[in-house]
Amino acid sequence: MFIWSFCQTIFTPPKRPSKEYCLAPYDGEAMEADGSIELQKEILKRTAKGLPLFTRTESGALRYCERCQLIKPDRCHHCSVCDICVLKMDHHCPWVNNCVGFSNYKFFLLFLGYATLYCIFITATVLKYFICYWEDGLPSSPAKFHVLFLFFIAAMFAVSLGLLFGYHCWLVSTNVSTLEAFRAPVFEYGSDRSGFDLGVRSNMRQVFGASPRVWFLPIFSSVGDGLSFPVKSIPESCSRLLGGENTWEEEGNSNEEGTIFGNAGTVGVVFESES
Repeated sequence: MFIWSFCQTIFTPPKRPSKEYCLAPYDGEAMEADGSIELQKEILKRTAKGLPLFTRTESGALRYCERCQLIKPDRCHHCSVCDICVLKMDHHCPWVNNCVGFSNYKFFLLFLGYATLYCIFITATVLKYFICYWEDGLPSSPAKFHVLFLFFIAAMFAVSLGLLFGYHCWLVSTNVSTLEAFRAPVFEYGSDRSGFDLGVRSNMRQVFGASPRVWFLPIFSSVGDGLSFPVKSIPESCSRLLGGENTWEEEGNSNEEGTIFGNAGTVGVVFESES
């Protein structure tokens, strides 16, 4: 399970925004050729029409990636290493040489969990030989230093991976990504780190899937498409700014707070550079 999760984390490509979020080729050329703010504003407003966009920049503008020439969906960020926009990007992990995001976040969590259990198992099974080493109970050979090395390495990785796994479990329970933990997402009503928090149970299902039977298997079962996410609440003063409305609810959770998706409201132009 550890190797399976590790391979899934490495070889699952990051999911990118769909073509609806990309500027038309002629619009991109027009924005590059004409520095008019009004033209840029009109192009972004036209492209964003009908898209489920809630998050904004700190100045209240649409989040636009100049390098990829697309409007960023909610929770999407541009990875400077992969040089692409990644849906629900959590972070770029050098240990797996891949971006951790919507398409492989579940695999990454399982990888951390099984790696922690694996290191704990090795530490526990080597412990008695480690004690014998200090009591001079092992035969005098170079092999006894292998026991010492193996115990310390397994114990250190068990602690470090366990802490990292616990941190990501907390992130999942509050529906916050690593990037959002350091910089809270901005909505039309202001910055709100808990804007996507629907409660522990719904948050877990959003990452691991509706059926607990597949939670511990490294197969994709996350809810949604990575382009839009349910939000906890929308103040009435901001709801009136949104053009269209749709409702997103999980199966069997009709009593959960409804989620409103809307069209882009007032549009500003800011070119972001995010890593």
